[in-house]
Amino acid sequence: MPLTSPHRPAHAHRPPATGPARARRRRTASALLASAVGVCLVAASAPAEPLGIGDPLFPHLGNPGYDVQAYDIALTYPGANDRPLDAVTTIDARITADLDRINLDFAHGTVRSVEVDGEPAAFTGAGEDLVITPDDDLDRGESVRVTVRHTSDPRPGNREGGWVRTADGLAMANQADAAHLVFPGNDHPSDKAMFTFRITVPDGYTAVANGLPAAVDRTRATTTWTYRTRNPMATELAQVSIGRSTVLHRTGPHDLPLRDVVPTEQRTALEPWLAKTPAQIAWMEERVGRYPFATYGLLLAEASTGFALETQTLSLFERDLFTDPALPAWYVESIMVHELAHQWFGDSVTPRTWSDLWLNEGHATWYEALYAEERGGRSLEARMRAAYESSDGWRAAGGPPAAPEPPDPGRKISIFRPGVYGGAALVLYALRQEIGQAAFDRLEREWVSRHRDGNASTADFVKLASEVAGRDLSGFLHPWLYAAETPPMPGHPDWRSADRSADTPPGPDTRELRHGHLPGPHGHRPDPGGE
Repeated sequence: MPLTSPHRPAHAHRPPATGPARARRRRTASALLASAVGVCLVAASAPAEPLGIGDPLFPHLGNPGYDVQAYDIALTYPGANDRPLDAVTTIDARITADLDRINLDFAHGTVRSVEVDGEPAAFTGAGEDLVITPDDDLDRGESVRVTVRHTSDPRPGNREGGWVRTADGLAMANQADAAHLVFPGNDHPSDKAMFTFRITVPDGYTAVANGLPAAVDRTRATTTWTYRTRNPMATELAQVSIGRSTVLHRTGPHDLPLRDVVPTEQRTALEPWLAKTPAQIAWMEERVGRYPFATYGLLLAEASTGFALETQTLSLFERDLFTDPALPAWYVESIMVHELAHQWFGDSVTPRTWSDLWLNEGHATWYEALYAEERGGRSLEARMRAAYESSDGWRAAGGPPAAPEPPDPGRKISIFRPGVYGGAALVLYALRQEIGQAAFDRLEREWVSRHRDGNASTADFVKLASEVAGRDLSGFLHPWLYAAETPPMPGHPDWRSADRSADTPPGPDTRELRHGHLPGPHGHRPDPGGE
């Protein structure tokens, strides 16, 4: 990443900080007496290197030694989406291990300066990390504030994700590991935090972000929009919309404030679709309990992405999804429900590692399929049988649902394979067959209640399922989640995988496509024809 100040500032010392958390140890006496140049040489003796928390799929993603409590991200949009935004990212974190450096994930912008607790700090780049060396070491248990002044570049780089350039501005798509292409942070879903966004735009533009509006400050030529989350959020779920947009307001169940962001000229045509959201929320609440956040809405972007994305409280969709006459209403609504279901499964209850992705996509696909059956007459059993026929092929190509293969080189979003969509929904169907409808429904409600606003793993799910069922289900679920071949389906002994029932190699099953969206990055479109 471009760096404009690779050296330690000349003032190598600072007065001791005050407050109960400021019990820092100093560096050695020799370092304290050294000149600024000498300190630079000491720092240089241990080269900066990228770190990570050892995620099975993204080992260099995230950083050890601290827990982010809050982000404050200020962005200034220049009025064109092919120019970098000026930005200031402030991170409040709790130190969890003694540190002499802080690594942040950041890979697509120019860092202009860094401060640690208000004092300038040295910084350099290492891989996709910004490595910061404060004057004083950081002790476990203390709090720290890191302020990074940088640019945020919406121009395409050599990586997928980050900013999405729309017809009139910008939006974000940060899965799977692309938030650090937009702002520095601890870019792993296991480190959720509160967010504040302050977005300054020229007159004529509207800015919307995750959470609830907190302030609107206008000057002669610009407006600054401030939004704050009321619940912690993973970095990959951050969303900022900048464009010549209209924000439409309505209320959902129990007076939930809803807001949709749409191209101004399309607001009338899109309104019938947006008006369906309150009933869809009520439908989900009947099955899994109260909506977990303080607001919800749809961001309909004038962009060609090939996917929809469950950014927290403000799901991203292509506008064309709602205006394409070839797509039947049941299909469009089921995709709306897919992203809505993610607000419970993935956003409120967030995976502990990226290998737990099936917990997100499997559940979203499950409720999408249930909705398509109830509202569109699309048989759930037929869809599951088609998925079963393809399941062995999916496992061979991308791994079993809870142990997906690493992403293809240069394509981080390739972890979004069919096995974590249709294959994972098949696991839930098998579980319901095994423990019965009533126990399965209790499990779903208890899962989102017990782990609300937190992180959970596959092991947590197996443990809770066993608790709800009143018996150990690990022997049943382990092959469904981890085996190379799909186990027999309870209640359907006649079901066969195409891999085992024919000599021809498995391939895409057209019946699966007709019964729902094609599993792929964040949800691809199907062939909506057929049955």
